[in-house]
Amino acid sequence: MKRQFAATTIALVLATTTAGLLSTPLVTGDTAWARAGGGSSGGSRGSRGFSTPSPSSPSRSTAPATAPTSPMPQRSGWGAGLMGGLGGLVLGGLIGSMLFGGMGHGFGGGFGFLEIALLGVLAYFAFSFLRRRREPQPAVAGGYGMSSFPGGGQSWQPDRSAASVATIEAPAGPSDLQVGVGHIRQMDAAFDPARMAVAASDVFFKVQAAWMARDMGSARDSLTPEMYDKMQAQCAELKAQRRINRLENIAVRSTEVTEAWQEQGQDFVTVAFGASVLDYTTDESGQVVEGSRTEPVRFEESWTFVRRVGPGPWRLSAIQQAG
Repeated sequence: MKRQFAATTIALVLATTTAGLLSTPLVTGDTAWARAGGGSSGGSRGSRGFSTPSPSSPSRSTAPATAPTSPMPQRSGWGAGLMGGLGGLVLGGLIGSMLFGGMGHGFGGGFGFLEIALLGVLAYFAFSFLRRRREPQPAVAGGYGMSSFPGGGQSWQPDRSAASVATIEAPAGPSDLQVGVGHIRQMDAAFDPARMAVAASDVFFKVQAAWMARDMGSARDSLTPEMYDKMQAQCAELKAQRRINRLENIAVRSTEVTEAWQEQGQDFVTVAFGASVLDYTTDESGQVVEGSRTEPVRFEESWTFVRRVGPGPWRLSAIQQAG
């Protein structure tokens, strides 16, 4: 029975996994021609190479909160002294009466009425003192705790409950992106990341159109010489194979400047794209040999642009796949 149950469970898991894989469009490294650049990472990002682009928002750190401690009930020094003095007074009177024969001497040489009364008062105060020490002391709103004493006295003490412990938040410094934008603006005060993202979108569509035409000449002014040579060679290979990588219904879902920096007299800016597209390859007769005409593919890419320091045109220098 156990073997049958185990076999049934394994079969269900395999069936579920297979169904999920078959229903999910995948973009893998086996795709020969996928978008401009062949769906791979390439080009130059200066000294940063193909490291993961930095986040655009600065990180914030929070100092660990101090663990709350529970205060022990405490009595003030004068309260304890009052009880001690009162007890000592009673004991002193009792002892004096016993030794020197005070007012209770006439009761047959034993304890008289006064002695018995004093013992009763002493026992009452001792019992009352012990009982109040054992009672929990309520906390008072406003950040302080209040302790009560016999006779109505009160002592205020700091409240160390969790509510009174403040979380200390470290001030956030400028992000790597903000620092880089500041450096670029030293030589180009008009530089704006939002406008840069719009201009990068125009280059994105321009390059995709040239790629589909298998001739990067129309986008040459938007590419560095290295990127132009690489992509033009890929277009020549497509032509040799008599294939066309078709890109239809391109929808850019997000465009964001994620990096900005300077090195060796050059400005660098990275723009992250999130998009979906019908990406498929046909032969020159129009027959689909790769991809799908109906299933859109989602992808994320980071495009890095470069120029000489100061105002001037940006050129695409690298394409980096997410992850």
